[in-house]
Amino acid sequence: MSPPDHKPHSLHLHLPGALGLREFVMLMSSLMAMTALSIDTMLPALPDIGRDLAVTNSNDRQSIITLFFLGMAFGSLIYGPLADHYGRRPVLIGALVLMLVSTLLCTLAPSFPLLLGGRFIAGFGAAACRVIVLSIVRDCYRGDMMARIMSLIMFTFMIVPMAAPSLGAAMMTFAPWRWIFGLLAFLICVMLAWLALRLPETLDPAHRIQVHPRELTHTFVRVVKNRGSFGYMMASGVMMGGLIGFLVSVQQIFFDVFHMPELLPIGFAIISGWMAAGNLLNGKLVQRFGARRMSQSAVIVVILLSAAHCIITRAGLENVWVFIVIQGMTTLCFSFAGVNFSAIAMEPFARGAGFASSFQASLTTFISAFLGGMVGAAFDGTTMPIALGFMCFGTISLLLILWAERGKLFTRPGNAHLRVGQ
Repeated sequence: MSPPDHKPHSLHLHLPGALGLREFVMLMSSLMAMTALSIDTMLPALPDIGRDLAVTNSNDRQSIITLFFLGMAFGSLIYGPLADHYGRRPVLIGALVLMLVSTLLCTLAPSFPLLLGGRFIAGFGAAACRVIVLSIVRDCYRGDMMARIMSLIMFTFMIVPMAAPSLGAAMMTFAPWRWIFGLLAFLICVMLAWLALRLPETLDPAHRIQVHPRELTHTFVRVVKNRGSFGYMMASGVMMGGLIGFLVSVQQIFFDVFHMPELLPIGFAIISGWMAAGNLLNGKLVQRFGARRMSQSAVIVVILLSAAHCIITRAGLENVWVFIVIQGMTTLCFSFAGVNFSAIAMEPFARGAGFASSFQASLTTFISAFLGGMVGAAFDGTTMPIALGFMCFGTISLLLILWAERGKLFTRPGNAHLRVGQ
């Protein structure tokens, strides 16, 4: 469902040909989708990549995913400060060029280490798609409205993970796995042209900061000392650890646990569909109930769902469809948590929003990639590591939220309170 086509509220610069809301949401969604495409199209190809590049341990193939996330974590520290100084548009274009070059490297890689190096650099470039998109939205919206717009972006963006494994599997029916990287390179070129021709600069000149250690240190201290923002950043990273653990293990689960490799594209699409529906629903409900109430309730439900998953798995009652339903319900909860966590954490920052977004993305990605890698490495031929990961990470996230909120859940502060420290 597309929102009405009107200009985004509070865009700082109204340049000729500035985006309407519909195209704004589509462009931001497409930029974020490049990250999902770079991950999810790989899933059906992992066994073929491992065979062609002589990867003997099947768990080692997960590095194709985890190295991309680690590259994103490092890149996230760079793009925010640069975008705060030079503007969103030129930095985003430069990052996409880097992503294009590294993707072409992956297309031609003759060895597994070289492929992993290309994946790390591609993740480094892709980090801009998350960091700068969040900064652009923060330039244009605030509060619960920002959460609503992010939900619309995430809803459109989530269509991509639903189709990406099917796209990868379809390409492999008539071409080698390297063509998947070739397709990614073509799509990056399309995004570069769209961005260069249509996106105006959204950063208010009054909010530009110098890329100077003193300024960065000042903004860093403001972020870390803001208990609410820092607590929600930490909670988001821990919570996402379960989701990355699922991503790096899902191919092995369908292939090796349930012995139904043909169901991977369909099952992944169903699971992703729950998250897409959740983001659309969150966009409708967040202004009524508030980002805190929505996200905190979702964390509690994830803990209960994963506990039930552990019991079902231990009792030997799980089959592929039970797994798909439980994971779908879990990703539905993630759609209520992730976007709202980001909106809450970013709300106090107008000046230095790029660095705040950068720090948030880097911190959450480092934490989630580390924890998700642990879950993937623990894969033992069952779904128990994933179930335990979701339950443990959800519990830790809830404790972090309690710390951030000083023991009070389900509150809804007014915007004046949220804007303290702007």
